[in-house]
Amino acid sequence: MKTKNQWMTSVYAPATSKLPERKYNFKNLSDMDPEPIYTRDDLDDFDAARDLGHPGEYPYTRGVQTTMYRGKLWTMRMFAGFGSAEQTNERFHALLRAGQTGLSTAFDLPTLMGYDADHPFSKGEVGKCGVAVSCLADMEVLFQGIDPEAVTTSMTINSPANAIWAMYIANAQKQGKDLSKVGGTIQNDILKEFIAQKEYIYPPAPSVKLVIDTFEWGPRNLPKWNFISVSGYHIREAGATGVQELAFTLADGFHYVEKALERGLDIDEFAPRISFFWDIHNDFFEEIAKLRAARRIWARQMKERYGAKNSKSLMLRAHAQTAGVSLPAQQPLNNIARVAIQALAAVLGGTNSLHTDSYDEALALPTEEAATIALRTQQIIAYETGVAGVIDPLAGSYYIEKLTNDIEAAALGYIEQIRALGGVEKCIDLGFFASEIGEAAYRYQREVDTKDRLIVGVNEFTDERPLEVPIQLIDPEVERVQAERLARVRRERDPRRASDALEALRSAAVQGLNTMPAFLECAHAYCTLGEQMDTLRKVYGEYVEPVTV
Repeated sequence: MKTKNQWMTSVYAPATSKLPERKYNFKNLSDMDPEPIYTRDDLDDFDAARDLGHPGEYPYTRGVQTTMYRGKLWTMRMFAGFGSAEQTNERFHALLRAGQTGLSTAFDLPTLMGYDADHPFSKGEVGKCGVAVSCLADMEVLFQGIDPEAVTTSMTINSPANAIWAMYIANAQKQGKDLSKVGGTIQNDILKEFIAQKEYIYPPAPSVKLVIDTFEWGPRNLPKWNFISVSGYHIREAGATGVQELAFTLADGFHYVEKALERGLDIDEFAPRISFFWDIHNDFFEEIAKLRAARRIWARQMKERYGAKNSKSLMLRAHAQTAGVSLPAQQPLNNIARVAIQALAAVLGGTNSLHTDSYDEALALPTEEAATIALRTQQIIAYETGVAGVIDPLAGSYYIEKLTNDIEAAALGYIEQIRALGGVEKCIDLGFFASEIGEAAYRYQREVDTKDRLIVGVNEFTDERPLEVPIQLIDPEVERVQAERLARVRRERDPRRASDALEALRSAAVQGLNTMPAFLECAHAYCTLGEQMDTLRKVYGEYVEPVTV
C-alpha cells in the first residue's frame, strides 16, 4: 500500500504559515449539557414568521418542498462500488431489485487519485475501496443494462470529476440518450479534499477552476444534473464537530459561488444545480437542527449577500449519509441500531436523499446482506413508522428551534472568521481547517478515553467474546482483468484521435478555456483517466499540503 507522500510527487509546495490567534472558540453544541426543559422563554429572539415560515417557502427552515415526503419519499441512494466494473454492475442491479431508487458510485483509490489501474502506484489498491474505472470501456460495463434517463446516478469523485463525468456522458450519448433527460450528481467538491479527505491532485486554484468549468458547462448541456455536491460528510468523518461541518461546508459553497460570479456566470443559472451532502452523527436532535440551520443560512446568504432571485437558487437540497466513523468494529451488530437512529434524524431533518451505512462498515466493504439490511432500514422508516405522513413534525419544538438558532449563530461566526482570514483557499494555506478539526478530534477522543463520552461496546458494556461476521473480500484477479481491458483499449482505439484529444485538453488548460468539451472528446476517444490527469499534471503541477503549527 502506498503512503500519501508516495502518491504525491510534487512540483508545488505552498509556503508554511502560522495561524493568527483564534478569534472564536466554538465548541460542539452537543458537548454542552442541554437544559432539562425548554420553554417559550428560551426563544425570546425567535420570530416564527421570519425564521420558520412554511415548508417550501423562504427561508426553507422547514424543508425545500411544500409537500415533503407526502408528495415524494426521499431518494434511497445506497453507496456501492467494489472490484471490477462487472462486479459493481451486479451489485447495482441487486440493489435496484431490492427497491433502491437511485445509484451512488464509489471509486477505488487509484481512480480517485487519477491513476490508471495498471499504473505502478495502483498495485494492490485496484478495486479495494470502490470500483476501478480507467476509461470509457469500464464505464460502459459499469452501467450496462441501466437506463441513464430512468435512474439518477451519483458519483463520488473529486479531482478527476470532469473526466469521470465526461465518461458517463459519453456512455449515455453512445446509447442515443437525450442529455436533457439524464440526471444525477458528481461530488466534484475539491475544497473539502484540501480540508479533510486529502484526495487532491492539483493546487487549489486550478482545481477550483476545473470545478467552475462544470458550473458553466453543466446547466447548458445537462440541465437535470447536479454538477457539485458540496460535502460536509468527509469533514465530519475527519473529526469535525457538527457546527464545524456546517460552517466549513457552507463556506466552501459560498466560495464556489463567488468564483462562478467572478467568471461572469448568472447565479440563477448555476445555483439551482448546487447540492449538498451531510454526515448524520449520533446526537439525534443536533443533526435535525443542523439540517434546518443549513437551509436557512444558505437561503439568506444567497438572497441577501449574492442577490439570487430564482427561488430554486435559495433552496439547499441535501443528500445525507449516516456516520461511518460512528460505527465501531466492536460488537458490529449494534451498528444496525445506530444507523436506524441516524437515518431517522436525517428524515426528520428533511433530507432529500439518503444512504444508510452497513453494520460492517469498520470491517470491510459491505457484503450484499449487510447492504440490504441498510436499505431495509430506510424502507422500514418510510413505510412503517408514519414519520413521512407529516411535514416537518418537529417544527415549533422549543428545544429544536433553540438548537437550530444556536447552531446557525455558531456556524455564521465561523463563516465570518473564514472570510476575515482571507477566504477558504487562504485558510487552507494557513492550515486553519486542519487545526480546528484536529483539536475537535483530539477532544472527542479524550472524552472517549476518559469515559466522559460513552460508546456502547467500546468503552462501556464491552463483551470480549468475538463475533464472527461475513467479510467482503476483493478478488486479486480484479487487477489483472482491469489491466487486460486497458491494454485492449489502447490497442484498438484510434491513436490519432486519442492524441489529438489529449492535446486539445492540454491547450484548453494552458489557455484557461473551459475544459469540459475537451474532456468529453477524450472520453469518446477512449483516452485513459491517467493520460488525462497526467496531461493536466504537466500544466498545473501537483499539490503537497503545507506543514502548519
